Amino acid sequence: MKNIYDDRDFFESYSRMTRSRLGLEGSGEWPSVRKLLPELDGMDILDLGCGYGWHARYFIENGAKSVTAIDSSQKMINKAEEINSVAGISYSAADIECYDIPKGKYGMIFSSLAFHYIKDFSSLSAKIYEGLRRGGVLLFSCEHPTFTAEGSEDWCYDGKGNIKHFPVDNYFIEGLRNTSFLGAEVPKYHRTLTTYINTLLDSGFDITGLSEPEVPEHLKNLEEMKNEYRRPMMLIIRAEKREEK
Repeated sequence: MKNIYDDRDFFESYSRMTRSRLGLEGSGEWPSVRKLLPELDGMDILDLGCGYGWHARYFIENGAKSVTAIDSSQKMINKAEEINSVAGISYSAADIECYDIPKGKYGMIFSSLAFHYIKDFSSLSAKIYEGLRRGGVLLFSCEHPTFTAEGSEDWCYDGKGNIKHFPVDNYFIEGLRNTSFLGAEVPKYHRTLTTYINTLLDSGFDITGLSEPEVPEHLKNLEEMKNEYRRPMMLIIRAEKREEK
């Protein structure tokens, strides 16, 4: 269960990011995610890759009955318990792909920016389907396939260091990408939009929402956000468990 987020220097760099410091208000995709949330009252929720626990806390404070929040990074879990520990949330360190999801327990299974670390999305999708109650919702964000395709996840620059454009290459060649993030090599998995959607449909879901979020107004003047309108970085998908496959 080795995780780059448990590296001291990497975690320190992550802690300085706007989304780490400001929580949901510092997450550019949050307004789009919030629009796709189901009614939370009385709901049991599983949060896969909970990070600092900002979403888990929001769910409880907006009516959820319980949130089971897991992350494969112990440092993430420690931080979540420190700053977002409220009654109704249970935090634990666990690997998403190995986690045993109880059948038919949850009204929503949620994940924020974790599925691009998952090698076998098909198996995870099937397991999530079984873990949801009838009519339950899967809502997740991940890095956009045009963002992950080429692998470097960086811009192309001219000879003076100015941004020219963002590279999209090898789009249909799915699999491992060794990306550079916060000064470290971070392995992620690229898959096409077709694969995301068809995998969910094959697992028994109906697609009920999709978003390629733009930077919200209150963040667009931040230096780190000034080029985020030039290409999609994130993808959000909402799916519901069918009555029958």
